[in-house]
Amino acid sequence: MVESFSFLQSNTDTTSFTYDIIVVGGGHAGCEAAAAAANLGSRILLITMDMAKFAQMSCNPAIGGIAKGQIVREIDAMGGYTGIVTDKSIMQFRMLNRSKGPAMWSPRAQCDRTLFSIEWRKVLESIPNLFFWQDVVTQLIVEGGKAVGVRTMLGIDYYAKAIILTAGTFLGGLIHVGRNQLQGGRLGELSSYGITEQLVGFGFEIGRMKTGTPARLDGRTINFSIMQEQKGDNPPAKFSFLPEIIPPVEQRSCYITYTSPQVHDVLRTGFDDSPLFTGAIKGIGPRYCPSIEDKLRTFVDKDRHQLFIEPEGFFTSEYYINGFSSSLSLDVQLRALRKVKGLENVEIFRPGYAIEYDFSQPTQLKATLETKLISGLYFAGQVNGTTGYEEAAAQGLMAGINAHLKINNKPDFILQRNQAYIGVLIDDLITKGVDEPYRMFTSRAEYRLLLRQDNADVRLTHLSYALGLASRERYDFVQRKKEIIDTLLKHIKSASVQPEDINVYLEDMGTSPISQTRKLIDLLVRPQVDIRGLVASFSKLQNYIYKLEIPVSDEILECVEVIAKYEGYIEREQELANKIQRLEDIKISQSFDYSALKSLSTEARQKLSKIRPVTVGQASRIAGVSPADISVLLVFIGR
Repeated sequence: MVESFSFLQSNTDTTSFTYDIIVVGGGHAGCEAAAAAANLGSRILLITMDMAKFAQMSCNPAIGGIAKGQIVREIDAMGGYTGIVTDKSIMQFRMLNRSKGPAMWSPRAQCDRTLFSIEWRKVLESIPNLFFWQDVVTQLIVEGGKAVGVRTMLGIDYYAKAIILTAGTFLGGLIHVGRNQLQGGRLGELSSYGITEQLVGFGFEIGRMKTGTPARLDGRTINFSIMQEQKGDNPPAKFSFLPEIIPPVEQRSCYITYTSPQVHDVLRTGFDDSPLFTGAIKGIGPRYCPSIEDKLRTFVDKDRHQLFIEPEGFFTSEYYINGFSSSLSLDVQLRALRKVKGLENVEIFRPGYAIEYDFSQPTQLKATLETKLISGLYFAGQVNGTTGYEEAAAQGLMAGINAHLKINNKPDFILQRNQAYIGVLIDDLITKGVDEPYRMFTSRAEYRLLLRQDNADVRLTHLSYALGLASRERYDFVQRKKEIIDTLLKHIKSASVQPEDINVYLEDMGTSPISQTRKLIDLLVRPQVDIRGLVASFSKLQNYIYKLEIPVSDEILECVEVIAKYEGYIEREQELANKIQRLEDIKISQSFDYSALKSLSTEARQKLSKIRPVTVGQASRIAGVSPADISVLLVFIGR
């Protein structure tokens, strides 16, 4: 290995082995991290095991969903690429939770798995100062408490001012199918060894987590005709706010079917060999995405569970069976699948399996995702105990930004909980830690009416533009959008409508007609009235929009409607956020001696000493720190 490195050195300019930042791993976190840091101006090396699998969708070929869709729109608003790549590989788009309030609306897209990786590779290779190396990193190079490089399986040392570790499920990855075990970060791929052992030696708290995936089905052997078809939205929307990004028009359907008592009986025959029940799996599994055997054990009263049959691509017959993740033996999986309605004759391409992997407790991170123990070392993605492509991509984006800022001696970039779901995600991780794979939900956000999917660009693009990440064109587009929204809102609040102009529409919508002149806003706030119908029915509003001489998209109209209907609630939530923000503005010295503060509870002293919150606001969210403890802190700080 040493001779190989010497050969490379003798034939290559050694300066090529030095970069500003090295990103380890080419998954969703690694891709966003590398792209963000490179676009900001750093010279990046992205090291990955397989350059044909950038941002590989290891499990479900879908992006978005409840709260996750909001994260993807925030990534896009910040100048990241997950939304753009999704739009270019969409097979089906749906806006979830339309029957609920706008704080709950969440975009979700089925993607062509292969096309998704191809589009990501196009993006990455279009960035001039982003370079690649296909290899396995086996060791971090740390000198004087600072990460300065990595060593690969080929024995090559690469050096940088910062390292971003985005190892996904590959650190000590162990795959389970029944009683069979094999090493791998994904089925058919290598695990990574060496880094975990190093981190333990440096004093990191390392644990094991578990996730799983279902079998992949041969669509040629599925009877779709007896399943419930689930079509996408018509017309489909998209993730990216950029007007030039247009998703494919063609959409593929998903299908719904169910398990049954007969399916459950077959599954139970495999429990004796299940690694979940034999103790072979030591890692902590995800509560919110359980395996089918977990469901049978947890929900013993249910005689059926919903399954979604989802296409993997435009040009393949491979299908994903959402809701049937399993680590049971191949024989049991196949027999159980063939008891499912529509899958009586199904063949599979590969079995479902569980995978265990190493993760680092995220309370060991700063809000920038830099580790507290080693300067210049950043963690992003599943290595921090999260689950999901979207959570990983968001962490990668923030780690890439902050690594670039650090090596250029610029202030940290931290999103607050009232600014973005990304802020909620990172604050939850570093403040509360994880005892199971972390998944984002709208319920985790205190200010979800402020953090809607429709206004992510208004919330975040100006911040990203100030960093130098979002382009001037994107910034100008958002400013123009804000102007249009404000203009339309003012007009709707001031314009009046006569009964004869609108009563037919109101009656058709099942709401009371008006008997005298009313303001448009008084009608729009009615739950039965939507802005598109109002525009279509009231010619004066149509003419006003036409005279603006700019395109007013459905997205803009939707923003106007949400603000109009929920303005009072939004204002109250903003007032609350402003009050809570005062605690975020009170800084705590990182050398603060909590042990000397005997007025604090014992648990609070222990937790505060371990996590080292940066602000009083963060301290208030630590489990075990009571309001009384916060009062003591405020008194001691003099506030």
